[in-house]
Amino acid sequence: MSTANTADSTTLIDHQRTHSIVTWRLMPLLLICYLFAHLDRINIGFAKMQMSTDLHFSDTVYGLGAGLFFIAYALFGVPSNMALDRVGPRRWIACLMVVWGVLSTSMLWIESSTGFYVLRFLLGVAEAGFFPGILVFLNRWYPARRRAQVTALFAIAVPMAGVIGGPLSGAILENFHDFGGLRGWQWMFLIEGAPVVLLGLVVLKYLPDSFETVKWLEPAQKQQLREQLSTEEQRKSITSFGGILRDPQVWLLVAVYFAVMLAVNTLAFWMPTLIHGAGIGRDSQVGLLSAVPYLAGCFFMIGCGRSSDRNRER
Repeated sequence: MSTANTADSTTLIDHQRTHSIVTWRLMPLLLICYLFAHLDRINIGFAKMQMSTDLHFSDTVYGLGAGLFFIAYALFGVPSNMALDRVGPRRWIACLMVVWGVLSTSMLWIESSTGFYVLRFLLGVAEAGFFPGILVFLNRWYPARRRAQVTALFAIAVPMAGVIGGPLSGAILENFHDFGGLRGWQWMFLIEGAPVVLLGLVVLKYLPDSFETVKWLEPAQKQQLREQLSTEEQRKSITSFGGILRDPQVWLLVAVYFAVMLAVNTLAFWMPTLIHGAGIGRDSQVGLLSAVPYLAGCFFMIGCGRSSDRNRER
């Protein structure tokens, strides 16, 4: 083997080691945070049967409340990311988590459709900056050739929320119903919302803003990341916000993502109701059955991310 090939092999191993260290340091916390984000977003699908009966909500009221989340999510995503640049990822993400944890927990006190609408809209405002903010954060740690698999690893929290959240929500609804003077759906919002406030404080303490500030990377490893990311920055073309809006490729991606989210969220918000309608009466059984499609999604998401990076399938 030539000296050049040996040097290339050594460099590749060093880059892989740095990548592994960064991933193990960042991803577990980010994964748990996004799991709770998606769980707090979709758990009204499990609460629907009990909550609608107790509060006399029609399917129209429920559907509007579920949808208001995404109206706010669409409106406040860009402003929230602009705030992230000003405040810093660690502080802004922690702030968003504390606020949405409080709002999600507060769902246990709703008594009217108006309260339902307001809390769902505000929850969308609070969560709007989290996922895109994390993508910006990851772009500052990983070069482009690794981002598909890293994003897939982070986004696997979506199907994992279904795998874990379905059985968990079903068990809470069934076993905590009327315990301590609260209905099962109220306990569900409390148990699944309150931990997010604590997670936000953990993020504030432990999530680093930049690889430049951490002590668990060696100077040579920081230099690797610095060189890779600065090279990519130099190759980027600069465009205006108006230029982005005029780009047909952007709108094609918007259309694709719209179609994906339409299917995913229809499944999330209505699948427990459909399973109930098929004759499954126990909430615990509904939760277990609802986890099946999400389990398949976990495997395929990781596979697609790896394939995208390996074959440059963008």
